[in-house]
Parts: sequence; structure tokens; C-alpha cells
Amino acid sequence: MIKIKSLSSKELLKFTLKSLENDKGIDIVSIDLIGRSSIADYMIVVSGNTARQVTAMANNLVKKYKEIGLRLSSPEGMSNGDWVLIDANDILVHIFRPEV
Repeated sequence: MIKIKSLSSKELLKFTLKSLENDKGIDIVSIDLIGRSSIADYMIVVSGNTARQVTAMANNLVKKYKEIGLRLSSPEGMSNGDWVLIDANDILVHIFRPEV
């Protein structure tokens, strides 16, 4: 098991992208915010085909973050599955359905 203290923001980005790819995320885009924002180092935008897929991707990612010891605030938007925002400290993850 990987522990968060051993992950840089770039390694956390790779970890996050791998999870989203494994969950069949669509049109995954990562945006480098280093030197441009004090909020995060990276932002990831990804789509899911259905509300169920959006929620599943978010739940899987939150579970994986917890497994490596990353403490998160509660994700926003989980209740309806149209969009979810996960703040993973150095990475902001936005998961949407394309029509939203």
C-alpha cells in the first residue's frame, strides 16, 4: 500500500488519473496550476456517461484516497450524480455528465 506522505503532487496526479482511467472516465483532462493558483497544483476534469458512473468514479476515488491515508473533506454533488467535486489537497477533481 502506498502512503500519502510518500507521494508528491505529481505522483498523486498519476494515481488519480489511473483510477479515473480504470473506471472508464471520458475525456480526462488534467490542468497544471503550479505557479498559477494557491488553491491546488492540478485540476482534473472528467466525464461519465451516466449519473451512476459519475458517482461510482467519485466513490472509487475517495475510497482509494482513504486507503493511502489522504484525508478529504466531503465531496460536493454526490447526491444527484450530475457532477462531483473532490478536493484532494493538491488536486481538484471535477467529474461531470457531458450534458451538465
